[in-house]
Amino acid sequence: MLSAQDRAIVKSTVPLLESGGEALITHFYRMMLSEYPQVRPLFNQAHQASGDQPRALANGVLMYARHIDQLDQLGDLVAKIINKHVALQILPEHYPIVGTCLLRAIAEVLGEEIATPEVIAAWGAAYGQLADILIGAEASVYDQKEQAHGGWRGAREFIVVDKVEESAEITSFYFEPADKGPILAAEPGQYIGMKLILDGEEIRRNYSLSALANKGRYRISVKREAGGRASNYLHDQMHVGASIQLFPPSGEFTLTASDKPLVLISGGVGITPTLAMLEAALETRRPVHFIHCARNGSVHAFRDWIDGLAERHPQLKRFYCYSEDDGVSPAAHKIGLLSQQQLHAWLPEQRDLDVYFLGPKGFMASIKRHLKALGVPEKQSRYEFFGPAAALE
Repeated sequence: MLSAQDRAIVKSTVPLLESGGEALITHFYRMMLSEYPQVRPLFNQAHQASGDQPRALANGVLMYARHIDQLDQLGDLVAKIINKHVALQILPEHYPIVGTCLLRAIAEVLGEEIATPEVIAAWGAAYGQLADILIGAEASVYDQKEQAHGGWRGAREFIVVDKVEESAEITSFYFEPADKGPILAAEPGQYIGMKLILDGEEIRRNYSLSALANKGRYRISVKREAGGRASNYLHDQMHVGASIQLFPPSGEFTLTASDKPLVLISGGVGITPTLAMLEAALETRRPVHFIHCARNGSVHAFRDWIDGLAERHPQLKRFYCYSEDDGVSPAAHKIGLLSQQQLHAWLPEQRDLDVYFLGPKGFMASIKRHLKALGVPEKQSRYEFFGPAAALE
């Protein structure tokens, strides 16, 4: 339990974190990843290079400092962190490394006039409190996943049993356990972690499950990213019969049961988790509006599958928006960016909706603005980031 003095000291550093938190966390990552190679597999170096990861952690540290005396005000931030950690298999032994480097970064970036022994001690206590919360919650989740039917702890060997090209950029991979045993059920919208060894170096990645895990197998659908180590390896070298190490499914961005009309909006590879959500929703009589945006038809994955579902399920309405017309692909319902006016035309008439949307950050920011302007309750508009979280405001 933090003392009142420690809480007051931590809160006094909020202005410093607001103005210089990103620089502090960038220094923290540079130090930790250079001095502690054992934690490198846990971090996507592309997100480090882009600044997305330092920016996300800086925001998390700032939020923690702001609400150090009212942790319930952090909302779902803690749940998101726990799920990301579990998907990548963050363990108790990793926390002292992070704590050591964080306190060093505070001292070295802020300087001894600001980072006094009292400030370092207060932040040490605050980090210790947070680490205890996360370690305890994550231990409980690990136990639950191990003890559940088909569950396991740590890495489990799976075999690639099918590989399907879904578009010019996206390929699906189907995995079944090498031990032929059952697999852990996954909620629609969850993701799965994987461990890869590339050129002798271990890396870990999370990928959304793009189908319900109800047939003893998992499916992910991966976009080939320019310069992406994991995505290019999967596309070029991960073939049927190959072995891969997977971690249990995780994630709090899941489809909740409701009788409200459901709207699924995706951009690009953001379509992947919405596919499992769509499958689950169509098992009920719930009306579903499925809206997908892509550059053009050549990179639009799963169109034929969704069209087939719409023919068999009258409660499903689907709409496609292409930002460009390649003159070859099947026609979209709209060419150009998805505007507020067009979204208004495609949404159900009533605004008491459940909306889930995913895609590139700029796309999600515009969708969030459009939904708010069109009267969809903000608490019923849910989104998730691929990679580090960021602000959409």
